[in-house]
Amino acid sequence: MSEIALPKVDRSIVSKKKTIVSNLKKFTLKENVLSELDEIKPYETDALAAYKNLPLAVVLPENTEEVSEILKYCHQENIKVIPRGAGTGLSGGALPLNDAIILGLGKFNKILDIDFENKCVVTQPGVTNLSITHAVKHKGYYYAPDPSSQLACSIGGNVAENSGGVHSLKYGTTTNNILGVEMVMMDGTICRLGGKTLDQEGYDLLGLICGSEGLLGVITEVTVKILKNPQTVKAALIGFPTIEDGGNCVTDIISYGIVPAGMEIMDKALIDATEKFVHAGYPMNAEVLMIVELDGTKSEVDELFKKIKEIAEKNKSNSFKLSKSEKERLGFWSGRKAAFPACGAMAPDYYCMDGTIPRGKLSVILKEISRLSKKYNLGVANGFHAGDGNLHPLILFDGSDKEQLRRTEEFGAEILKACVRMGGALSGEHGIGIEKRELMCEAFNDIDIQQQLNIKKCLDEKNLLNPGKVYPILRKCAEEGRVHVHRGEEKFPDLPRF
Repeated sequence: MSEIALPKVDRSIVSKKKTIVSNLKKFTLKENVLSELDEIKPYETDALAAYKNLPLAVVLPENTEEVSEILKYCHQENIKVIPRGAGTGLSGGALPLNDAIILGLGKFNKILDIDFENKCVVTQPGVTNLSITHAVKHKGYYYAPDPSSQLACSIGGNVAENSGGVHSLKYGTTTNNILGVEMVMMDGTICRLGGKTLDQEGYDLLGLICGSEGLLGVITEVTVKILKNPQTVKAALIGFPTIEDGGNCVTDIISYGIVPAGMEIMDKALIDATEKFVHAGYPMNAEVLMIVELDGTKSEVDELFKKIKEIAEKNKSNSFKLSKSEKERLGFWSGRKAAFPACGAMAPDYYCMDGTIPRGKLSVILKEISRLSKKYNLGVANGFHAGDGNLHPLILFDGSDKEQLRRTEEFGAEILKACVRMGGALSGEHGIGIEKRELMCEAFNDIDIQQQLNIKKCLDEKNLLNPGKVYPILRKCAEEGRVHVHRGEEKFPDLPRF
């Protein structure tokens, strides 16, 4: 395990484990409370597997009332709670603490209502992303956000991290596709935000909750928008001889006013890996491959692809292939969707980064990543949600070598710092969790962070919900004099004490 600072363990809570486990069994079925080592071991990490830690216990409630009673009890007894969905998160957001219980929402796995008249679905948070589309496709509908892990990731986790995906460019991330949630506060209060209508009066609390990473409440129900399938969907594979040419083409397509349903870029390393893995028919003479998908009416799609081809040729593309069938279109995407497992053949481990940059900086950030790859002597394969500037460098390393893991973490941190310097952000969809926590001061000064912590304290005054995530524990802010550094809490008497 790589060393990372976690909140100080409350030994008094650990010493009461038997009592806590016994009391938790009062609020749900006995078999829903796990406390033995072999039972809690599977919960020691999420998909950021470099970091592991065992929880005090795991509880798997089956309805909102059970969640409410469990949280009320934990609030009274000062027991920390880590909400967990499917465990596919890539930023350590569900990493357990030794004096905390894991509150798993895996049994909240039912779709409660499909409302085609209002074009929405009411679902429990444990339902997987792709299951929503499967439930409505017989009527020609689908759910737009499509993270690469959509087969496994849960909709509650998508809300917690504001997940995106290939089609976020045109249809937005999770926050643009949810209408309402039911949520349980740390003191057990059950509240509803939003509903089936497109807008709500009052403060945009739904916007506050989406992307809050389990720090403000536990989501027990979600209402999402569904969309009608477009008349026509086509995709094109476009190859380029250089990074600059591919990056410039992305900028030119958007500047022209075309908004693709999805637009992805893969570098040479990722092209080679995915082609060997799924044989998608990618052009092997390309240094950079772009996948562009358009949807709409047939005439609109055909006309816009003519323009995209012109723009690609202007930017020196060396190949252009347009899908002729739905099977071929899905084949184009099969490589991109399999990018992460494909990298498994390139090294024992890989570290999937997540940051954003302005679209016009694509070629600049790729050059910087290449420079850092040489500096740290670690391979890297790059995939981008190019249209919205969300990059996913995959750093290749051997996790059994502690020195390589150390270099990998430093490499990743430098990529994210570069994103911020270029006007981007630390995360596009994976969240902050523990992975990027100490980098928050690269993007925010102390006053910015304190305002966010003030909101946290208003909704969770004891700091029991997912403590140690998102906000720097040591208050270590940016160096180089860009923001002032505060190391004590004396300037922030209301700062939650970790």
